Amino acid sequence: MTPALVVTITVAAAAVAVLGVLSTLARRRIGLVHLVAVGVLEALLLLQTVIAVVALAGGERPEDVPTFLSYLIGVALVPVAGTLWARAERTRWAGTVLAVAGAVVGVMVWRLLQLWEVTGA
Repeated sequence: MTPALVVTITVAAAAVAVLGVLSTLARRRIGLVHLVAVGVLEALLLLQTVIAVVALAGGERPEDVPTFLSYLIGVALVPVAGTLWARAERTRWAGTVLAVAGAVVGVMVWRLLQLWEVTGA
């Protein structure tokens, strides 16, 4: 887990959130730009998951492994769930769903980093 990757994920999550808010304000549904942004965010989250799993396999352990793994799995599922919900939403509020998903990811990755670093892993 590196702070640089967390910052990169946060920027991508903020971009998803801003795109979602903009489409809501424009009263439009989500489109290809939104899906590409979520795809980039998901790719970064999967990279973070691989790095964390490799570190865990290498012997590094946070103090509270179940909580760490729950956050690690949960944060990777949020963009997927948000995108599926937004695609099913036929109104302008689909962008709001993506904005919330982006905000949730932004918070969760920092908590994940905190769980990893506070324990000295």
